Amino acid sequence: MTVNQKARAWSPRPLGPSVTTPRAAFKRADWLRARKSPAPGLMTRAESAESWLLQRCGRWSSALLSGFREPFPCCRCSCRRRLLSGIMVCFRLAPVPGSGFLLLCLVLGAVSSYALELNLTDSSNATCLYAKWQMNFTIRYETTDKHNKTVPISDLGAATYNGSFCGDDQNGPKIAVQFGSGFSWIVNFTKEAASPSTYLVDTISFSYNTNDNKTFPDAKEKEVFTVNNRVALKIPLNDIFRCNSLSTLENRDVVQHYWDVHVQAFVQNGTVSTTEFLCDKDKTVTTAVPIVPTTLPSPTKPVVGSYSVVNSNGTCLLATMGLQLNITHDKVASVFNINPNTTNATGSCQPQTALLRLSSSNIKYLDFVFAVKNENRFYLKEVNVSMILVNGSVYSISNTNLSYWDAPLGSSYMCNKEQTVSVSGAFQINTFDLRVQPFSVTEGKYSTAQECSLDDDTILIPIIVGAGLSGLIIVIVIAYLIGRRKSYAGYQTL
Repeated sequence: MTVNQKARAWSPRPLGPSVTTPRAAFKRADWLRARKSPAPGLMTRAESAESWLLQRCGRWSSALLSGFREPFPCCRCSCRRRLLSGIMVCFRLAPVPGSGFLLLCLVLGAVSSYALELNLTDSSNATCLYAKWQMNFTIRYETTDKHNKTVPISDLGAATYNGSFCGDDQNGPKIAVQFGSGFSWIVNFTKEAASPSTYLVDTISFSYNTNDNKTFPDAKEKEVFTVNNRVALKIPLNDIFRCNSLSTLENRDVVQHYWDVHVQAFVQNGTVSTTEFLCDKDKTVTTAVPIVPTTLPSPTKPVVGSYSVVNSNGTCLLATMGLQLNITHDKVASVFNINPNTTNATGSCQPQTALLRLSSSNIKYLDFVFAVKNENRFYLKEVNVSMILVNGSVYSISNTNLSYWDAPLGSSYMCNKEQTVSVSGAFQINTFDLRVQPFSVTEGKYSTAQECSLDDDTILIPIIVGAGLSGLIIVIVIAYLIGRRKSYAGYQTL
């Protein structure tokens, strides 16, 4: 298939532990080929919250795209509310025998939550594959100064679907998504001859390019990296798979998160099924309707837990604290106490950075990232969180520019009073009886603590002494004045 060069000229460049088998191997050449090979019958469905877009999705003005000789309709590209902001751009591609005209509809703009949706059609215009899902990624890479850094990828921007494929007699269906500067995500589906009534979500491949200086400005190795995960998820042939719960794939330096997943490959007769095949988490999790109280009840003080990180040299990070999460989501405020008895602690220690990661049944990760500054002090630099709320939705947020818990290297930081770490306007962490030492731990014990200003009672001593002396002086002055008055009255009587 050849692509109209004018359409390509207008097409925007995107901004911005599994078992790996030989079958699942994914080469850079395949990735590059996938980016350049649009699939016959591809129709992407991007969604916008702007009502005027709904009225104009069926037509396009030639004045907006002067590079085209005539206006063209944006047919079969449905708009629904999903993106918070954006503009719709339609591209008309060259005809292919048996497939008609290919229309590629993209949404451009800044988004805070991007739901990907793909409706793939074959040469007869019948739907052969349907998918709608949300996803984000966390990538760890080595910097030029030999430290590890993590970067979250949640804004997929203007995603494209070049290389997506309905499947044929030799190859199964495939979803291929490209976004950002060099990110590629591919899902392969297969059928097994021994089980003709089911099919498999076989492998998932994710590629990222550290030559992207905006995302990986200080990466030591500049190249394309690919991680492959064998999924082997079996789905009934005539059902649509649904998994609203959070699913995670972790392989080497990449953590992938998926939720609100709806997918059906090998669609029969061009009609997407209404019969759902649920993932195990959706079978056991009941969705609770959130109740908005008029007045939030006073939260109880969280239980204090002790956490540690161990490397080849022994204990390298110590933390003792009670944690309380304050979340505002969809105008609903909630308070969540972390139970240390059901919380796992992992992490890593580097010369310049240290990571404490907490996780539980409903917290995928709560990361505290510490860093060294001025070669003699440490502080809390970053907090990342992804968790499931009571209504079943996934809440994720990150702040890489914090400045809390500052103390000299070789010491620990301590704050017994309640302290608030403000990650964002909608997410705060309250800490109780806090003590943390992310560097220079000796024999698994805390070093001398530097106390927070809230705990510093030394200033109270001069205040108390001064107040006492002031009170004493006032009493003496009053007694003196009373004595003078009595003496004066006595002289008058005589």
